Amino acid sequence: MKIMSCLSSNFKFVFLASTVIWITVMSSSLASVDASNVTTIGTGSVTYDRRSLIINGQRKLLISASIHYPRSVPAMWPGLVRLAKEGGVDVIETYVFWNGHEPSPGNYYFGGRFDLVKFCKIVQQAGMYMILRIGPFVAAEWNFGGLPVWLHYVPGTTFRTDSEPFKYHMQKFMTYTVNLMKRERLFASQGGPIILSQAKNEYGNYENAYGEGGKRYALWAAKMALSQNTGVPWIMCQQYDAPDPVIDTCNSFYCDQFKPISPNKPKIWTENWPGWFKTFGARDPHRPAEDVAYSVARFFQKGGSVQNYYMYHGGTNFGRTAGGPFITTSYDYDAPIDEYGLARFPKWGHLKELHKVIKLCEHALLNNDPTLLSLGPLQEADVYEDASGACAAFLANMDDKNDKVVQFRHVSYHLPAWSVSILPDCKNVAFNTAKVGCQTSIVNMAPIDLHPTASSPKRDIKSLQWEVFKETAGVWGVADFTKNGFVDHINTTKDATDYLWYTTSIFVHAEEDFLRNRGTAMLFVESKGHTMHVFINKKLQASASGNGTVPQFKFGTPIALKAGKNEIALLSMTVGLQTAGAFYEWIGAGPTSVKVAGFKSGIVDLTASAWTYKIGLQGEHLRIQKSYNLNSKIWAPTSQPPKQQPLTWYKAVVDAPPGNEPVALDMIHMGKGMAWLNGQEIGRYWPRRTSKYEKCVTQCDYRGKFNPDKCVTGCGQPTQRWYHVPRSWFKPSGNVLIIFEETGGDPSQIRFSMRKVSGACGHLSEDHPSFDVENLQGSEIEKDKNRPTLRLKCPTNTNISSVKFASFGNPNGTCGSYMLGDCHDPNSASLVEKVCLNQNECALEMSSSNFNMQLCPSTVKKLAVEVNCS
Repeated sequence: MKIMSCLSSNFKFVFLASTVIWITVMSSSLASVDASNVTTIGTGSVTYDRRSLIINGQRKLLISASIHYPRSVPAMWPGLVRLAKEGGVDVIETYVFWNGHEPSPGNYYFGGRFDLVKFCKIVQQAGMYMILRIGPFVAAEWNFGGLPVWLHYVPGTTFRTDSEPFKYHMQKFMTYTVNLMKRERLFASQGGPIILSQAKNEYGNYENAYGEGGKRYALWAAKMALSQNTGVPWIMCQQYDAPDPVIDTCNSFYCDQFKPISPNKPKIWTENWPGWFKTFGARDPHRPAEDVAYSVARFFQKGGSVQNYYMYHGGTNFGRTAGGPFITTSYDYDAPIDEYGLARFPKWGHLKELHKVIKLCEHALLNNDPTLLSLGPLQEADVYEDASGACAAFLANMDDKNDKVVQFRHVSYHLPAWSVSILPDCKNVAFNTAKVGCQTSIVNMAPIDLHPTASSPKRDIKSLQWEVFKETAGVWGVADFTKNGFVDHINTTKDATDYLWYTTSIFVHAEEDFLRNRGTAMLFVESKGHTMHVFINKKLQASASGNGTVPQFKFGTPIALKAGKNEIALLSMTVGLQTAGAFYEWIGAGPTSVKVAGFKSGIVDLTASAWTYKIGLQGEHLRIQKSYNLNSKIWAPTSQPPKQQPLTWYKAVVDAPPGNEPVALDMIHMGKGMAWLNGQEIGRYWPRRTSKYEKCVTQCDYRGKFNPDKCVTGCGQPTQRWYHVPRSWFKPSGNVLIIFEETGGDPSQIRFSMRKVSGACGHLSEDHPSFDVENLQGSEIEKDKNRPTLRLKCPTNTNISSVKFASFGNPNGTCGSYMLGDCHDPNSASLVEKVCLNQNECALEMSSSNFNMQLCPSTVKKLAVEVNCS
């Protein structure tokens, strides 16, 4: 019998015939679908009623996965889609990113990472459906919430309300996008993969702030969307007044209690957050696999029919696409597929098993109303059963502290705290959300040589040929303008750059006490955000910033002034624009107050003084990071790159890293800036450390409701050290790496690293559900019982090279820190070595033929194993 597997494998796809869809709202009956009630076009149909979407006359229970096409690269898309499908996913969901597609009015771009058509066709070729969230507002921690910055400066425009200019441009873009999809025949009504489209996004959270204009806008948006005649249903998430036939949907960590506005609409969860985003300087949030699985099981237990993970693959905020402000370049999101495209174990595997078991319940779930049974104060069962014999039960323990034993149909079932057991036949537990049987992969960032050669195989970046270009602190070239007082940073740059120079001067008499006593004056600055570097007479004196919670900041710093005229140059920087909130487009940035203390005459207020402005950096204006300018004479060769030099551009030529593992740039020894490879924007880097005094966890308790501060790590560490560089950006040799460093660092310490799976570990108890989940059939579940089996697998082209830990008995600890308990089978290690050594994968069945099952008879025995891969 094939053992239970939650691991990825080589996978071949069969193209599935596409469906054609038209919208018809069905009656509330859950009886068998009558095809005569379905309006069709071409070869297929889609309808919905209160229980589910109905595609081609069949009810569908759908698992969906968010993968944002511009947060990866086209070379990664097929692998990401394959891995999602192998994980039990039916649907790929994505936003459409307006500001990436219309960078200036009427100029559309759908190429490169923004090739939406190519992405949709890859999904279609995999035989999967799509949910296209056109929006066009996305939030998504994406710069300016996905809306173009130029739109803010169209006269009379207010975002997301009954504003004629806004509605005109929104409808124009949505119509363009819909027509593009129609031209490529990508809607299901044309035989394509798109089965749902979304208009607007999470507007209900802010609608009241816009008053009657907000209500009019919401209704207009729905009417406009329906007028597009896509032939597929439209949805609106978090929209509490969505008009018929638009379906309102839920976004949250938990949506089991969500109910659509209309009793005739299905229960759809557009955003289940399996993790959370990060901001520079903040801790790293994690959501346990057990809790994600619990939330999904509860949703389907309570009548859900479409569930989407936001995100299933988070990816990377390349270039300046991150919003926030302060959102990191990494958008990993602790998702089932990590930023680099690798399955994250155990989360990916645990959810894969869950999806398989839920699909075994599909017929019973979608064709029957549940019977709710109380099993205790915080325990309950929902039973879906019909006369045909189909029966599925979900047994839930909502107690977040205590395990419980419950009686269901005269049988006792053990329910761990905060868990759901799924019984596809109403008898046997095929899956429990709290019992993770999948391996945990041990993933490392392994440093690699940048330029190995036959004569110098260990050559590193110190020995590369470097060139530099030094920026001028303050106004370079001709000033853009001079004005008394401060201008808003964003209104001035219009987000064409992160950088804006504010410069003024102050005269100091030689008699000032701080000069005579060799002391310093004090500079006091207040800013709306986001970050700032202070230069006095061309020298860096201080840096300050806000954070992802409060972008505004104020600070005081001693400054070294000289007798006579002194130049004060403030380099103000944005770190991504605001992404959401009522009237968010009006939130500004930049200094609001500058004062100098220490003078005999008192505090000198420079706020209203004449300030001279320069937009951007000289290097940006020269476009020296672009591939066609890499041989420009502005670069100066140097034998060693200068260290701790602010406002410096660095260039080096490197070979492609060996192997095929994902690659990242290790910037731990740098300050803050941006990076490019061959003209491609890697993004902002900033190894900003979190406070070591904040609270972090070493082990997360999955029990109880999750929030982003519950399970955080990384205290005292950089929020982001490594920066993803897609393999497809490399040439075999002659790759040009460009770094712009704002504050100073040591570029000789920059390294490329490969993301490698170096080992695997897993633990299993003898009371773990013991079914071959891969091959389970609902009608034959009783026949598929076997012994709990732990399966371990190394990456392709590697084998299990050694056994680091093995114990059958009552071991304790977690992956990477297992320890022997007081009950241990001494033959554990030799058995594991015999079965697993030099194998790519192995299976360890908890049976008497392998282990001493008579050991510790009063103990629920466990198996814990950790192996190395090479």
